[in-house]
Amino acid sequence: MRLSATRAVSLRASALVALTAIACSAAVASRAPERPGAPSSGRRGASARTVRIALAESQPKVRLSSPGAWEIFAEDGRTPVALTQPGEQWILERDGRNIRAKREDSRPVSGREMVLIARPADDRGRISFNSRAYRGEVLIIAAGEGMLVVNRLGMDDYLKGVVPGEIGTSAAADAAAVEAQAVTARSYAVAHLSGTTRPYDMRATVSDQVYGGSSVETTVSNAAVESTSGLVLLYDGRVVNAPYFSTCGGSTAEPQDAWKTSAEPYLQRVSDQIPGTTRFYCDGAPKFRWTRTYSREALRETIARYVRTLPGRGAVSSVRNVTVTDVTPAGRVALLTVDTDRGAVTLRGNEMRDALRLPSGELLYSTYFSVDVAGGRDGVETLTLRGGGNGHGVGMCQAGAIGRARAGQDFRTILRTYYPGTTVGSID
Repeated sequence: MRLSATRAVSLRASALVALTAIACSAAVASRAPERPGAPSSGRRGASARTVRIALAESQPKVRLSSPGAWEIFAEDGRTPVALTQPGEQWILERDGRNIRAKREDSRPVSGREMVLIARPADDRGRISFNSRAYRGEVLIIAAGEGMLVVNRLGMDDYLKGVVPGEIGTSAAADAAAVEAQAVTARSYAVAHLSGTTRPYDMRATVSDQVYGGSSVETTVSNAAVESTSGLVLLYDGRVVNAPYFSTCGGSTAEPQDAWKTSAEPYLQRVSDQIPGTTRFYCDGAPKFRWTRTYSREALRETIARYVRTLPGRGAVSSVRNVTVTDVTPAGRVALLTVDTDRGAVTLRGNEMRDALRLPSGELLYSTYFSVDVAGGRDGVETLTLRGGGNGHGVGMCQAGAIGRARAGQDFRTILRTYYPGTTVGSID
């Protein structure tokens, strides 16, 4: 889970998106109450919410299908615009400001709508987009020069496509950790419902929560979502934004250790050490301990790429030294100073994970590392980082949660540990 970035668009595109959001909201409001994919009447509290997940943006062409009965509606959510059959492939394309739809082997339906809604005939149906199946309904929205694809569905149906990918285990022995993940993911989603200011609440990527639709569901994760239905993480009576990450490597971090933000009372540094031992609950994770080495040229290219994003900096020709200049109480690097021929660059928190990312785009695993510099006549010859953990370090350590579940802790105990002072409860 990451913070999402705001995208800049032209005034024309912005106006179109705003009109689209209004149209989308009108379509949502006008739909029949018993629509497929909506929360069932038995859902309450957080699980009764409906979420809108952006699956793809700026799409020039969208392909949809369903193995069962389905239909494509106009933006009012009631007027059919295409007679679809199970298994058919339908292609949606822009037609000026609107969208037109056509069966793959047929002529297009006249494009007169800025929003089209693909909906299965009942709540057992699925709509397929980009080789993935999705519960609920799929909205195709004219936005900018392309199309925005949004999956609109009930909260718990959404979580069934989030939890397995985020926690990364489907073992029955890990059920308590999966339940803890379901509660944190539900809390995150509730905290990010955005009303009608834009036509979606969250993206289906690491910028929010990784969402794979019904194609990734497992028996264990579905059971975890159902058994915790309606439950969220609360502090002082309010739903908290509950961050989580892969592996802490020994201790979690506080928000100010990773981001330019203030402290939160429920996000404290938590030791993952197993009492009475030298082991840790997360020590079975692949990135519990790791080493990354940069050659002179690889380091120069990496730092040069980052420096180019900073104002007033020229091209970096050499890296002369890399020094840890401050650490957090939990032993993570708080400040990393990189001396270059263009001056010193000071990196704080997650900035160093970005600055030291690989050419492939993979971030530095964590800020919990030591530095070993081998110097030469022209500066650093090799830089070796020996570290532990994977992720920003704030909130629940997922590998630690799995270790605690295997040790017999239930999901409430796991959540109380990683989010001190919180309670698990429901909301109206």
